[in-house]
Amino acid sequence: MSESLPSPATTQTRSWWQRRVTDPLFGLLRQGLTPHQLALTVVLGSACGVIPVLGLTTLTATFAALRLRLNVAATLLIAHLWSPVQLLLVIPLLRQGALLWGDQAPALTLDKLRYLLANDWLAALHLLWQAMLGALLLWAGAFMVLGPVVYFVLRPLLVKAIRNKNSVPTGLG
Repeated sequence: MSESLPSPATTQTRSWWQRRVTDPLFGLLRQGLTPHQLALTVVLGSACGVIPVLGLTTLTATFAALRLRLNVAATLLIAHLWSPVQLLLVIPLLRQGALLWGDQAPALTLDKLRYLLANDWLAALHLLWQAMLGALLLWAGAFMVLGPVVYFVLRPLLVKAIRNKNSVPTGLG
């Protein structure tokens, strides 16, 4: 064979980030994804990965990838890498989403939600519904701004990475 297998010493020195994130992304580049497709995959996977409604990540990422003819597995990988951030953002986005409606919706607090669930569960559902809609609006607004920024920053970096990857000679055997 012309390519040699990596030695155990080189595989042990690779960081978690390299093994779990950059190596799979470069593997996708070798499978024929263009920098445009990969940058779009990263942006859509990131957007779907932090959606403030738990349980929608897989559905929205799959739908977006199929609709735009992107690699579904890559989009899901990126989306699910954002899961810890999603969990950190859900409560603050729901609180801000409830405040987005102004005087129509009361502030969302754990004590208020417990009280409403014990005494008036329809009011609790109404409060959660308004908070969720507001959180989705905030999320959509953030990614309408951040999505294109990330795409236009990432695409030239991926073009450069492909050039560097193609210019490095493979193992001499």
